Parts: sequence; C-alpha cells; structure tokens
Amino acid sequence: MSELTPYICVADSRAAIEWYGEHLGAVVTAPPMVMDDGRVGHCELAVDGARWMMSDEFESAGVAPPLPGRGNAVTLHLTVPDVDELCRRVQEGGATIDRAPEDNAPIGRLAVFHDPFGHRWFLNQPLGAD
Repeated sequence: MSELTPYICVADSRAAIEWYGEHLGAVVTAPPMVMDDGRVGHCELAVDGARWMMSDEFESAGVAPPLPGRGNAVTLHLTVPDVDELCRRVQEGGATIDRAPEDNAPIGRLAVFHDPFGHRWFLNQPLGAD
C-alpha cells in the first residue's frame, strides 16, 4: 500500500503547531525535532488520522514557506464532519476564507481558506454526512 503525506514549511513551526491544534483540532503525532540553531527540523501532526509533516524554513535545503501574495502550488484537502463549524473556527483564528461553505454536488459541502502561515486548505464534508 502506498501513502502520500504532505510535508509543509512554515515561518514559525511552534506557532503553527499551536494554531493547527487550536483551530483545526490537530494533534502532534511526532514531537518537534529541534535543531542546534533552535529551528524545528521536523514534526508531524494529524486531524482524525489525516497527517502531515512540517518544518521551519531551511534555505540550505531549499525549503521555504509560501510567499505572501503568490498563488499556491498545492492545496491541502481535508475531509471533515462539519465544514461550517471548522470554517468558523479557522476564521476566528485569523484564516482568510477564500470560498465560504457551500453545497456542491457531487463533491459535497466545501470551503476553502488560507491559514495564517500561507497554506491553502480545501475543506470537504460529503453530502448527507451530518
């Protein structure tokens, strides 16, 4: 079996861990590996089993966070039980809502937002899932 796991970069992993925990309900599944210079070299988070890896910026490795004002090459897709509730929570946490919750058959109920770290998220709730 194969698995594809996103590995994102943020400007401040410690703040991102806190934000993703508070607003997405993420839990840390692999604690931060802190480098000698204090940057987070690796950590892993998950929301209901959907996991991703994350680090701070490492110019020497060509790893950088999204550039403000530039489009995103990747969107993180997260299936959730209640798009409206999660959209409300992330907006209260400072996320920018790009597409408010709406039904879109056959996809389901969806919303799109940018988190405070520049990453674009697509929330999906299958239709008929309450």
